[in-house]
Amino acid sequence: MSPLSDEALDRLFREARTYPAFVDRPVSDDMLRRIYDLARMGPTSTNSNPGRFVFLRSPGARARLAPALSAGNLDKTMKAPMTAILAYDLEFYEHLPKLFSHVDARSWYVGKHDHIVTTSFRNSTLQGGYFIFAARALGLDCGAMSGFDNAKVDAEFFPDGKWRSNFLINLGFGIAEKLMPRHPRLTFEEACRIV
Repeated sequence: MSPLSDEALDRLFREARTYPAFVDRPVSDDMLRRIYDLARMGPTSTNSNPGRFVFLRSPGARARLAPALSAGNLDKTMKAPMTAILAYDLEFYEHLPKLFSHVDARSWYVGKHDHIVTTSFRNSTLQGGYFIFAARALGLDCGAMSGFDNAKVDAEFFPDGKWRSNFLINLGFGIAEKLMPRHPRLTFEEACRIV
């Protein structure tokens, strides 16, 4: 397999940013489907696919989210064209007979609460990352956030307790002039070891 072009790598990594503001341009349902169709192809443990996405487009839907947001995330979320709640399904294993059909993987999870939570949280986080890269690949900008009250989001949007919120992603076409200067990253030597 050949490496991606520098242009593609720039779009996905080097020039991509976390956007706090977006132009007033809607994100279509078709675009959301295209993003998900790419993101769902990323690997997860036992092909578990526990990530769930709830897309908040209308002002009313985002008003339901507002009480859970930190002060620093409130205004930008209310103005974003679309906000996704990335959640995880605590009953993801019920889909394993379809998703991982060559063995009885469902039995690896049933009744094992800690294993269910760890697997669903970890793998939904991966799926959220795949979603961000898929959105970038298709020309959208993202503003992922963890500054919110998960319990309030869960009570409002997932009252049956089967899904839990992980993080939020504002989506749209970002305004570059609203970006802060890029913060540094750790070097290979600071963050990595070869043993």
